[in-house]
Amino acid sequence: MITMLRGGFYGLLLSLCVMVAAEAVFVEQQLEDPAEEQRAREISEGIRCLVCQNQSILDSGADLAKDLRQIVRERISAGDSDDQVREFLVVRYGDWVLLDPPFNMRTALLWFGPLIIFLVGLATLFIFVRRRSVGVASEVTSPLSAKEAADLDNILVDDEENAK
Repeated sequence: MITMLRGGFYGLLLSLCVMVAAEAVFVEQQLEDPAEEQRAREISEGIRCLVCQNQSILDSGADLAKDLRQIVRERISAGDSDDQVREFLVVRYGDWVLLDPPFNMRTALLWFGPLIIFLVGLATLFIFVRRRSVGVASEVTSPLSAKEAADLDNILVDDEENAK
């Protein structure tokens, strides 16, 4: 009898754990039409997860990404085109929500920023090398003072006498 009670207790405990785990799993509501679901997935691939920042909302497991995927599905169910869904998200979150933001005046720095940084670095390196080589060349080609010339002559005479 005690064994049976223990088995029932463990069974009850196990089913309670399964129910808690099942509650933690978020089940996304998928669209009934497979074509619309495919559209939702394609749109979601181009939307940036605002939490992960380098993943699309399709690849992210963040709660916000799940909410954004649901918003995409709701907009498609409402009859919005792909562009209208993207525009809805851009109005709400800005151009940054797109993994491939459009080129305009607000995003010009985003597009040209890396090139500008590279060119500034290249110009700085060029100026540094040029100044260094000009400084070395001016030291080598500067004329000797009278004392330096006399000292050099003395060293050369001493070397000639030591060589004989």
